[in-house]
Amino acid sequence: MAAKIRREDEIVVIAGKDKGRRGKVLQVRPDNRVLVSGINLVKKHMKANPTLGKPGGIIEKEAPLHISNIALLNPEHDKADRVGFCINEDGTKTRVFRSTGKEVGA
Repeated sequence: MAAKIRREDEIVVIAGKDKGRRGKVLQVRPDNRVLVSGINLVKKHMKANPTLGKPGGIIEKEAPLHISNIALLNPEHDKADRVGFCINEDGTKTRVFRSTGKEVGA
């Protein structure tokens, strides 16, 4: 199955507390959630682990966002855009922007 959002894609958050912010996808999870760098930061209380050399304290880390709350960034318009698929003559499937019909990443 081809995914509309992939790792290393530039995205825009379209809903939630970080609406309008941009980031790069770090990880796409099988439960339709994504980790985006610098987006949806939460504070986590970590207990110290001296055997591993990890200090304790409060750290900030990215929490997963649902894939419906993000959209791919179209660099041509510098806005969020929907993504569709196009099947080429040789049978390969490519991602295209819905507004322009141009290939993603081309």
